[in-house]
Amino acid sequence: MLILLAFIIVFHITSAALLFISTIDNAWWVGDNFSTDVWRVCFTNTSTCMAITDQFREYQSIQAVQAAMILSTIFCCVAFLVFILQLFRLKQGERFVLTSIIQLLSCLCVMIAASIYTDRHEELHHSHEYSMEVSKGQYGYSFVLAWIAFAFTLISGVMYLVLRKRK
Repeated sequence: MLILLAFIIVFHITSAALLFISTIDNAWWVGDNFSTDVWRVCFTNTSTCMAITDQFREYQSIQAVQAAMILSTIFCCVAFLVFILQLFRLKQGERFVLTSIIQLLSCLCVMIAASIYTDRHEELHHSHEYSMEVSKGQYGYSFVLAWIAFAFTLISGVMYLVLRKRK
């Protein structure tokens, strides 16, 4: 049981790390001379970065992605704290239902963020506010990490739902 518990803790910490990296790192959409995420656009040939502000046409979509990613990261961290508390407070044989619900909320938030970005990426990157052409890019590793974090948080949430406290 101790090995299973250690695996679940490592799996949850990995999920949180993936969420932090995909939220913070500047690689949701990359090209030869630029990289962009939900916070800023950086141009590698001039080494300048420009914040994504309300001057962009699809700023509301970017704000929705930002909010959902931040919420998913917060929910994942809160779920871990609740899991630690429930580990010592629950009676043997009870399930970690509250932890599971919070982790599944994290899963839902990261799915919403990645789905919005997937749906709106053409409008986001065809904006005239960019100083160079960014539409000729591709999804970066932060975007892929967001979808991997979705899978990890989903699996983690289901594991908490099934997990019973045993001796």
